[in-house]
Amino acid sequence: MDLDWRCLQSQSSLSQVGEKEVIDPISALAGIQSAISLVKKAAGVAQDLGSLAPMIGKMFDAKSTATKALIEAKKGKGSNMGTALQIEMALEQARAFEEELKMLFMQTGKIDVWNKIKARQAQMDLDDARELSALKRAEKAAKEKEQEQLEIGLAIGALFLLGFLVFVGIYELMEFCKTSRCGR
Repeated sequence: MDLDWRCLQSQSSLSQVGEKEVIDPISALAGIQSAISLVKKAAGVAQDLGSLAPMIGKMFDAKSTATKALIEAKKGKGSNMGTALQIEMALEQARAFEEELKMLFMQTGKIDVWNKIKARQAQMDLDDARELSALKRAEKAAKEKEQEQLEIGLAIGALFLLGFLVFVGIYELMEFCKTSRCGR
């Protein structure tokens, strides 16, 4: 079966702004719809579920990209209702497709494979959450270390300034004592 993946790849619509990728939410949502449509068409002519795996994977990648795009779009300006509507409609479409996919596995007698897929997904989600948590902890520790180094640098600078002022004060006192009678 030859399917053109360019339709999915062109829908991702990533652009660079500085060093951060910005994802166009409309294109990302269109990517979900395109992926679902493509998988549904392919399911009608596929010999077995295994041949659909790459397309199904692309669909879930498109879902993830769309969710991230909508979250990023929410950070900008716009209507909360509009953003919430877009997010929920895209997620509902993906949920409905996932149910159809589950039924497809059931109809072909491969529910055990579906259960393994869902278990693997849950484990991978857990691993991703742990990794994200570890990255956040490392980032926080790095910021704390940087702050500590800044404070140490400021303390050393203050000590040098104080030492310099004491030196200048002692020097001035000695000069004053040379010209005047101090304590003699």
